[in-house]
Amino acid sequence: PAKVSNKAGTVTFAMAGPNSRTTQVFVKLGDNRATLDGQGFTPFGEVIQGMDRIASVDMEYGDGPPSGAGPNQAAIADIGNPYLEEHFPRLDYVKTARVMQ
Repeated sequence: PAKVSNKAGTVTFAMAGPNSRTTQVFVKLGDNRATLDGQGFTPFGEVIQGMDRIASVDMEYGDGPPSGAGPNQAAIADIGNPYLEEHFPRLDYVKTARVMQ
């Protein structure tokens, strides 16, 4: 069971069920405790500075298919940045991140 709740600013691995976590992570923009805590999404980090920048990320493209018109994860894995640059020219990128201890 999760020992930390999915509150705003926490960082969690994405998953599609048991044993499906890979390298994709997301930052919660709001309080998702009610929906994510019971599904096995366990935060492993927290934004301690710069949450205002995270909140200003361009959200115009939305989620990827099938629930949105955003980037297709398979195309990102297969083609990488050229796919993103061609189809999502205003996409924001994280340029740096540090692990704080």
